[in-house]
Amino acid sequence: MPIVLGLAAALSYGAADFLGGTAAKRVGPAAVVLFSQAIGLTVFLLFLPLFIDDGLTSGSAAWAGLSGLVGAVGVGLLYRGLAAGRMSVVAPVSAVVGATVPVVVALTTGESPTSMQLVGVLVALVAVALVSATPERDPGAGRRRGLPEAFGAGLAFGIFFLTFNEAGDQGGVWPLVVARLASVALFGAIALLGRRRVRFERGVRLPIAATGVLDLAANLCFLLGSQRGLLSIVAVLTSLYPGTTVLLARVVLRERMTPLQSGGLVAALVGIALITAG
Repeated sequence: MPIVLGLAAALSYGAADFLGGTAAKRVGPAAVVLFSQAIGLTVFLLFLPLFIDDGLTSGSAAWAGLSGLVGAVGVGLLYRGLAAGRMSVVAPVSAVVGATVPVVVALTTGESPTSMQLVGVLVALVAVALVSATPERDPGAGRRRGLPEAFGAGLAFGIFFLTFNEAGDQGGVWPLVVARLASVALFGAIALLGRRRVRFERGVRLPIAATGVLDLAANLCFLLGSQRGLLSIVAVLTSLYPGTTVLLARVVLRERMTPLQSGGLVAALVGIALITAG
């Protein structure tokens, strides 16, 4: 079940990043993060009675709030990078950094996956790196567009995985509610301080709403997966989300994929098979 939840999180994150990145090109990343996360939170609160579990301790609430703030910063940086650069490069680079942080911490703090699972984790990390291979010689500075944001987003995601995992050991799904409240409050404050009015065209409203629902679904899958399995495995599987983003960018935006990127998608499938078999 943790493997299925990790893969479901990857698919949801990848689709959300594609939709959020395309919307950010039109209305800006801060507006997309604020409204998508607010919509996702509203939808989740409607179904919250179905997920009611144990109460949330003050310690778990603190970790959840921190994860929400860090995760929101990561999403904002990622959407900014996706809007400025190539999705087929920005999303995978963020995933490489984001996957490395929790894996290193988890392995150094006592998690012990099987040998086959460990090999699968390594193959999956290589897969993410291959998918992030830069297309051959974009003109000018195009190769660097969005990369600083991608590295910053990846670091934030790595910290998010760790802090959200700490919050998720207790309290059922309440950590997700607290985390989302914190992220909405952060970008709501940014919007108020900036005093910018955003007018959403019809063509961007549905993608933003879908982004919020998909992102929250991904968070829920990651939370449940990390509660039931090893963080070092669930985090890596979740970090395969660029595969979805890259494929959508290839089909919808006609972005080219290099042979290395195609090989990376194949390697991702191999890594998943090894982790599952282990």
